[in-house]
This record gives sequence, C-alpha cells and structure tokens, in this order.
Amino acid sequence: MSQRDTLVHLFAGGCGGTVGAILTCPLEVVKTRLQSSSVTFYISDVQLNTVNGASVNRVARVSPGPLLCLKMILQKEGMRSLFRGLGPNLVGVAPSRAIYFAAYSSCKERLNHVFTADSTQVHMVSAGAAGFTAITATNPIWLIKTRLQLDARNRGERRMSAFECVQRVYRADGLKGFYRGMSASYAGISETVIHFVIYESIKRKLLEHKTASSAIDDEDESVKEASDFVGLMLAAATSKTCATSIAYPHEVVRTRLREEGTKYRSFVQTLSLLVKEEGYGALYRGLTTHLVRQIPNTAIMMCTYEVVVYFLNG
Repeated sequence: MSQRDTLVHLFAGGCGGTVGAILTCPLEVVKTRLQSSSVTFYISDVQLNTVNGASVNRVARVSPGPLLCLKMILQKEGMRSLFRGLGPNLVGVAPSRAIYFAAYSSCKERLNHVFTADSTQVHMVSAGAAGFTAITATNPIWLIKTRLQLDARNRGERRMSAFECVQRVYRADGLKGFYRGMSASYAGISETVIHFVIYESIKRKLLEHKTASSAIDDEDESVKEASDFVGLMLAAATSKTCATSIAYPHEVVRTRLREEGTKYRSFVQTLSLLVKEEGYGALYRGLTTHLVRQIPNTAIMMCTYEVVVYFLNG
C-alpha cells in the first residue's frame, strides 16, 4: 500500500471516529456510569413509616436503568456533564481510529499475499493486529476519559479538568497508572475481530449483489450511490451489534479497573469478583445503553470512513 493510501486511511479513520464520538457522547457517559461500581451514586432516599407512625429515610440500593441514570445526571449535574470526557475523547478518537484503520488496511494488504485474498483469516488477523496497535498507543487517553466521566459533581461544583486528572493518576500510581484496564482492552480485541469479520462478509455480499445487478442493467459498478452507503451503515450496525453482545463483559471489567482507588487489580480477578459480589447480570450492566450508542456510532464512523476514502481516491 502506497504512502498516499496510508494517509488516506489515516485521515478517513480519524474523521469517522471524531464524528461518531461527538454525536454519541451523552450515551457514552451514561454507559460508563452504569458500568462502574459507583453507580450507587444514583440512590434515592426512600421514606418508610415506622410502627409508631414516625417516618425515617433510608437509602435504597437499586441498580438504575439508562433513563433513570440519564435523568439523575441532568437533575444533579446538569447538561454539561453529559459531555464529560469529550475533550480526551476527541483527542484520542482521531489518532486511535486513524491508527486502527491504517494498521488494518496495511495488515490486510500484506496478508492478502499470504492467505486467500480478502478471506476470513485475513480479516481476523488484520483486525486483531490493528486493535492491539491502537490500544497500546492510546490507553492513557481512554483512562483519563473514563475517570472524567465517573467524576460526578453537583451543579455549581468545580469539575476536575483533564490536566488535574492526569496529575492525580500520576501521583497515585505513576506511569503504570495510565495503563490500567489495558488487559481488558486486549480481551476486547475479540469484539473487534468479530465485528470486522462480519462487516467484511456483509460488505462483500453487497458488492457481489451490486456487481450482478450492474451486469444485468449494464451499469458502471464503480460509481457509488446513496443506497451503497446506506448498505454499509446497516452492515456496520449489524456486525457491531453481534460483536458487542458477545464480548460486552470486557467493557464492564475495563471500567472497574480504571476507577480511582479501585479494589480491582487484574482482568481475571475483576471478572471473578464481579460475579461473586454482584452476579452474572453485572457483567452486562449498561449493555442496552452501549448498544443504543454503539450502533449509530459505528454506522456513522464506518460510513464516514468509506465516504472519505471514496472521495479522496476519486
């Protein structure tokens, strides 16, 4: 792959990731809050009547749903809190997606000469290698983003800045503190692999269908139409839904590992502790919100990527 092609994929990946991150940030914040152990922040006071008629308040430890979580963020913290972590997200998403797509395209180009071109093996290895590269390079940024999203402050209270967050992480754990949760992210490469294998398979089927239709209608199949991009969005949404549903527990584990002052130490220890203390259902907390966010985010990201590549390549 030429240097120009690499730059095209870098730019297209960065554009796709940035657009998706901005539009779906509020859902990202809600999802992160639901995944954390501090979700009990959203506990409401419940008034109970005693035998003598007096009333007392106690705290009801309930696991809130996405709508309740969203409502409490708006009531206690205000609209701005729905965009907590957007700064690091924007700083990280462009290089992360750019590195990912460039590594994916470069790896796929090379592996096409080793395995059968555009085979499942090529897509799996390429997606895995790209995920590993992007995770290793950008984990500190995502850790800061998660800490900011979990930093719940009431209206009017001064919010922690990204720079202050960096200082706190360094003072508490040193440089290694910026790489907390990376083991869970590596486990999440399986989601990326599944996503791209399904996506490329659907994309290939769509291309074959268009080629067959174009041959019958004597049209130029190299010209992309609006329906082609809609098809790519649907392919991305379908593949991401399947991949996320299968590999979601790593997301919860990663959030717990990135919490400040957390009792969680490693991927396996966190996974077993979650199941022991909160049950298997805890491994899927926030899944609905994640899917609601991830499906449009992935569709927007992949479609933007394909559109940018298409126009830059003429």
